[in-house]
Amino acid sequence: MATKSQNINIPTLTGAEIVWATSPARASPPSSLSRGAILPTYDALRKFPIHHVLVRHEQGAAHMADGYARASGRTGVCVATSGPGATNLVTGIATAMMDSIPIVCITGQVSSKVLGTDAFQEIDITGITLPITKHNFLVARPEDIAPAIRKAFQIAAAGRPGPVLVDITKDAQQASAPFDFAAAAPAAHRPHPMLRTESSAIQQAAELIAAAKRPVILAGHGVLISEAESQLLAFAERRNIPVASTLLGLGAFPTGHPLALA
Repeated sequence: MATKSQNINIPTLTGAEIVWATSPARASPPSSLSRGAILPTYDALRKFPIHHVLVRHEQGAAHMADGYARASGRTGVCVATSGPGATNLVTGIATAMMDSIPIVCITGQVSSKVLGTDAFQEIDITGITLPITKHNFLVARPEDIAPAIRKAFQIAAAGRPGPVLVDITKDAQQASAPFDFAAAAPAAHRPHPMLRTESSAIQQAAELIAAAKRPVILAGHGVLISEAESQLLAFAERRNIPVASTLLGLGAFPTGHPLALA
């Protein structure tokens, strides 16, 4: 049980302030357009030393977050309001999902008391984005914002990267709650047991490659995500196997190498 002295150092912040206080320092500058249900979070932004990129359309914000993540290797961030603002992100979110790009999308939502009533600019953005995100959250209490955002950044970057959406109701942004960054930390990422490669499967793959008469390696985006470029090069040279690349796999194998296929 926490003592009184320990609780003294835990500040009380609005949900909007918690959004920015929780965002990792290595994340991209948020790209967004302020209006409607996300305005409380925008009002809180001026209290934090965060560089913000104003866009003219939310779709541009999603694509900017995607592009930043591709270029930097960090998680991209975009912010939008409810309703049409959130749905404008969908194409960018789908792009990030298809190409395994880590981005976190934070959207405003109508107050929790009117959820499900077809309120002004209410849309079920978590339902809409369910097929095109690794995970998404609907947050209706300020004390749940920090855990949701920290978990969102973990999910976006862990394993096969991809987009995560955090939908926060307006009243959760406006209400206050104790902010304990350490207590909001998610559990350590554990890969799903089904994703583990059995040694027998590796042995079978090795036998198939050894028996192939004219093997070719098709290097994809996974080589870059896994930072396995050196292993790919060593394997290709050891077995003298030519390497072709998919569009997203370009850069995984040196194009000037004798084994590189144009």
